[in-house]
Amino acid sequence: MIGALVVLLGCQLAGEIVVRLLGLPLPGPVVGAALLAAWLLWRGIPDFLPPVAHGVLRNLSLLFVPAAVGVVQYGPVLAEYGAALAITLVISIVLALSATAIAFRLLVRLSQRGDD
Repeated sequence: MIGALVVLLGCQLAGEIVVRLLGLPLPGPVVGAALLAAWLLWRGIPDFLPPVAHGVLRNLSLLFVPAAVGVVQYGPVLAEYGAALAITLVISIVLALSATAIAFRLLVRLSQRGDD
C-alpha cells in the first residue's frame, strides 16, 4: 500500500515540479497524471497499484470538497462571470458528449467491418 501511494503521490509531485520548472500553464496534477500514464505504459501496471487506486476512486467524491471550498472563495468572480462560465460549461459538455458519440459510432462501424 505504501509503495502504491508513493507512486501516485510521486507522479503528482513530479508533475508539480515539471510545471514550476518549465513555467507551463497547466495544473501540476494533470502533468503528473500524464507522467503516471506514461510510466504505466512503459513499465506495466504493478500488482500493488490496483487495490490502492480502487480505494482512491471509491472515495473520489471526498476529494472534490476542497475544490468546492475554493470555488466559494471566488464568489465575486462567479457573480460577475457566472453566466458566461455556465454557458461555456454547457457548450463544452455538449461538444464532449457529441464527440464521444461520434467516436463510439465510428468504432462500432470499424469493428463490424473487421468481423465480416
